[in-house]
Amino acid sequence: MKFKQKINSGFGQAIANTIIPAVLVLLFAMPEAAAQPANMDDRFSVSLGVFFADRDTRTRLDGDIPDSGTEVDLEGTLGFDKSDTVFRIDGYYRFNEKHRVDFSAFDLSRTASKQIDEEFIWDGEVYPVDLLVNADIDIAVNNLPYTWSFMRREDWYLGATLGLYVADIGMSIRADSGGQFSSRGTTAPLPVLGLRGQYDFSEKWTFRGSAEFFALDYGDYSGNLYDLYAGVDYQFSTHVAVGLGINSVRMDVGVDKPNFNGDLNWQYTGGLLFFKFDF
Repeated sequence: MKFKQKINSGFGQAIANTIIPAVLVLLFAMPEAAAQPANMDDRFSVSLGVFFADRDTRTRLDGDIPDSGTEVDLEGTLGFDKSDTVFRIDGYYRFNEKHRVDFSAFDLSRTASKQIDEEFIWDGEVYPVDLLVNADIDIAVNNLPYTWSFMRREDWYLGATLGLYVADIGMSIRADSGGQFSSRGTTAPLPVLGLRGQYDFSEKWTFRGSAEFFALDYGDYSGNLYDLYAGVDYQFSTHVAVGLGINSVRMDVGVDKPNFNGDLNWQYTGGLLFFKFDF
């Protein structure tokens, strides 16, 4: 299912302004007796939080002639915000102690308007210097990895992951004068391999980490991807934890399809603040 809802920076900031004070209250005002040991056997878990992302995006879209387009720096050339705050959902469903399926979904869509200071070619159209350009980019990320815990002890596990990293990508550029216009999109399903682990280093604190990779040429797609995550959770009740994490992703994808021929080089790194609910 495509995750299409746009989350703007104002909405994300409003969430952050609500959650951050709540987290501080929970960490410093909750009773000591509420803490329970972390549990690696919960059947279902969902994390709701805010993601503070810092992004670097470069893309090229050719027209009828391959490699004829110009690589465009979206933040520098078109004026897209480099930093933003978005809502994010993560979680997993555990079939048994060794097998589970994880999921995550968030939207990094943005809009921009700028009088450009350098010429570029996009989808066969020339955009000259001093032209006022309006642009939209939709990037919705859905990740669905399966994890097999091949090493497991009472307070830690290490698992191998195999999954699908789906990036739903769309972009439009239009001149304010009503002349040049282009709108294209594609969905890039990228299979990933990796490792995932957890270590309960006390009855309250848990470290979680994962690393997923993709490097392959197949069909209409080519490129590489990595997705790295590390974070800690504080378990302040049997079913609820609060956590902080950092996530770094780089994706270089080439697409050769009749309606989308070009490249997307996309990178983000950001902090994640969330509540985790276990059942």
